[in-house]
Amino acid sequence: MAANNRRMSGKKGAQVGSGGKRRRSLEGKGPTPPAEMRKGHAKQRAAQAKARRAQGRPRRGAGKSTSELVVGRNPVVEALREGVPATTLYVQQFIDNDERVREALQLVADRGGINLLEAPRPELDRMTNGLNHQGLVLQVPPYEYAHPDDLLDAAADEGADPLVVALDGVTDPRNLGAVVRSVSAFGGHGVVVPERRAAGMTAGAWKTSAGTAARTPVARATNLTRALEAYKKAGVVVVGLAADGEVELGELDALDGPVCIVVGSEGKGLSRLVGETCDVRVRIPMPGGAESLNAGVAAGVVLYEAARRRS
Repeated sequence: MAANNRRMSGKKGAQVGSGGKRRRSLEGKGPTPPAEMRKGHAKQRAAQAKARRAQGRPRRGAGKSTSELVVGRNPVVEALREGVPATTLYVQQFIDNDERVREALQLVADRGGINLLEAPRPELDRMTNGLNHQGLVLQVPPYEYAHPDDLLDAAADEGADPLVVALDGVTDPRNLGAVVRSVSAFGGHGVVVPERRAAGMTAGAWKTSAGTAARTPVARATNLTRALEAYKKAGVVVVGLAADGEVELGELDALDGPVCIVVGSEGKGLSRLVGETCDVRVRIPMPGGAESLNAGVAAGVVLYEAARRRS
């Protein structure tokens, strides 16, 4: 009966003691932890990135593209010359052995680590959906994309201000490869691309990057606008390139600090949401009268200016 009385009582809070909770609530939380242990702190991100690299663990949130086939004698030889990553070279049985076939076989032998398999023509026809493979097919492994935060981690690990390029609506893999090459040349920390409706790291992008994609990470963002907003919260100035930008490149003061340069497509420029997310929109002066530059050239111009100021 007593138990029923307690259950029906209108009193709030614990009915039978506090279990020590009131005493513990008065105790202090101890000293402030060091920066490396504080969630979200730049030093913690740098420490985590260093630990991941040391342990050989995959990058946070990293995604993979699908594997790709390079088809035809000239494309295969060019890909091998440029050091495009490859897992397997398929050679047709009883193939006509010309100079390109011999060079492809020699490049595979020199590089090592690439499987060499002989296959009948019907099998290669099936693999390539009937494309004119000319007896040579090169399999390129899926590209391992970084997470956008990993680029900030890399900068923090170097003790440098982040210098990143984000691409908005750029669909030509050759433009992506050219941007990767410029980022590498001018000391940037990587490139961010959207997950959808954007160029990815295909064999064509690898080839245009002239091998620099091996040391310059490309990150994939599920939503580019949200990725840029996260950069802004981390103290990165987001600079959008636009023909009608309110600031001329030579007058921009942000390039010597943490900055993300956003480049749109040559035809449409920045999308509305991405343009509204940018802290400032910048125009590149073109006294020659050209209306626009492609993404690779525009990124190279701004990256050069950033590198010049940082030096």
